[in-house]
Amino acid sequence: MAAGPISERNQDATVYVGGLDEKVSEPLLWELFLQAGPVVNTHMPKDRVTGQHQGYGFVEFLSEEDADYAIKIMNMIKLYGKPIRVNKASAHNKNLDVGANIFIGNLDPEIDEKLLYDTFSAFGVILQTPKIMRDPDTGNSKGYAFINFASFDASDAAIEAMNGQYLCNRPITVSYAFKKDSKGERHGSAAERLLAAQNPLSQADRPHQLFADAPPPPSVPAVITSMTNAVAAGMPAFPPVPPPGALPPGIPPSMPPPPMSPVTAASQAAAAAGHPQVPLPFQTGALHPGE
Repeated sequence: MAAGPISERNQDATVYVGGLDEKVSEPLLWELFLQAGPVVNTHMPKDRVTGQHQGYGFVEFLSEEDADYAIKIMNMIKLYGKPIRVNKASAHNKNLDVGANIFIGNLDPEIDEKLLYDTFSAFGVILQTPKIMRDPDTGNSKGYAFINFASFDASDAAIEAMNGQYLCNRPITVSYAFKKDSKGERHGSAAERLLAAQNPLSQADRPHQLFADAPPPPSVPAVITSMTNAVAAGMPAFPPVPPPGALPPGIPPSMPPPPMSPVTAASQAAAAAGHPQVPLPFQTGALHPGE
């Protein structure tokens, strides 16, 4: 099993794997992606101070077809309870950087790359591991970082939601980063957004939206809808029950009324003559007249 930096010659057959749990190792990554095709190499960049990997890695396959198949079947599966992201490494390195780069300031010294990734990946696809600027001698954080999103929709949402929010007991500042070699010009310009909208790869590398495409709930039957509308308008939901002996609605007057039971007829006759009603058979007085 080979492990080390991925060769430039086989970038098209290499996939980027992000969102990895700290327990994931290169042998485990090798065994997992072997299910998709022959693996040539794996590489997980390590932190120089802690020696731990930084939450992402690369898997090199024998052919580009194997890499494409791995993306289809492995993207967003859960590893140690966390969904992983699988994308073409060549696309991440070259074609997906649309300029949606944000600056995060006033960071607590304890904040690391993993915490930033876990926090900001909720807004969209992050192309590379968040870059916390550190002192080259001590490795301590300088208190600010940069994150490169795959789309301006994601970076806009991150800035709107996170600017001024508390992260590890400090209010952070989130804004578009300044462009390199520019005189005070920030990312997020109209020109950058226009170019990003024309980039087909940026449209293909959207966050996983499996449940966003779920079928709509079943429609409410028309009868129930009409009844609901009638109740809302103050109308009775059901037609009134006709009195005994009356014709139900819709029956022509020429039709004879429905027959009444003898008990009902006797009760109505007694009430019309001013006599007490005949007790029904199931009433107590009829069953026990002496009481």
